[in-house]
Amino acid sequence: MSLLPYPRITPWVGRLIAANAVVLLLMQTVFTSPALQDALAFDPSAVARHPWAFVTYLFVHGGLFHLLANSIGLFVFGSAVESRMGSRNFLTYYLYCGVGAAVFCWLLNLVVPVSPFIGASGAVLGVAVAFAMFWPDAEVFVFPIPVPLKARTLVALLVALDVALALLPGPSEIAHLAHVGGATAGFLFFRLQNLSRRDPIRPSREAERVVMVQSGAADEPEQRRASTPPRQRPRIEADSSSAELDRVLDKISATGIASLTVSERRFLDEVSRKKKDPRPH
Repeated sequence: MSLLPYPRITPWVGRLIAANAVVLLLMQTVFTSPALQDALAFDPSAVARHPWAFVTYLFVHGGLFHLLANSIGLFVFGSAVESRMGSRNFLTYYLYCGVGAAVFCWLLNLVVPVSPFIGASGAVLGVAVAFAMFWPDAEVFVFPIPVPLKARTLVALLVALDVALALLPGPSEIAHLAHVGGATAGFLFFRLQNLSRRDPIRPSREAERVVMVQSGAADEPEQRRASTPPRQRPRIEADSSSAELDRVLDKISATGIASLTVSERRFLDEVSRKKKDPRPH
């Protein structure tokens, strides 16, 4: 389990696990027709006949062990990611990775045959990629490995293992290519986000305005600051500074310190200077 403090199951992680469990129960007790499972499974060669399968295959599992493995992975990685992204964005990202895994296999089927598959493993591995992007150095224990692995190392090993197993000759009951597709979709999601943040025309004027206000306040003369004595101002500035510091630290955690703008770096320097010299300025 992760060393990060996310002990409780988050809303959409719980709902997705419950939905998968209900579907498995119904398909093993009420809707037992093999034709129904074939219609819900994703078959890269039959997307024209079953277009809904891009989504429905995510909620169909081959048995209790298959469901349990995906549920554990979704809980361990998904609870932290949902807490970071927000519930609505997390659900969108989860479905995006699931559909992305299906699209990946559909495109690959144009070159080499890809067998039909079911299960949420591709989407879960995409969520694991998000976890590694947000907390690359977080330590994760994986049985039976006796030492913890960093999140980025664990996810890289999982993807490499799926690629290696997918290249082995002969059929396999596990959709390794779908796992690779989900991880690839998740990786592209974050890479495209990083590219959009580096665009010279920055749309986030609201955040930039806060940074500039804080930076400008640091350069004002003493006399000018003393001429505006409303009692609420120090509290407002402190709250704004704290919120801006959280935003900048989150940005460093997600995209690295190199992604900071000049004004954001100036803001961090000012905060660091005030921490070292706590006297009033």
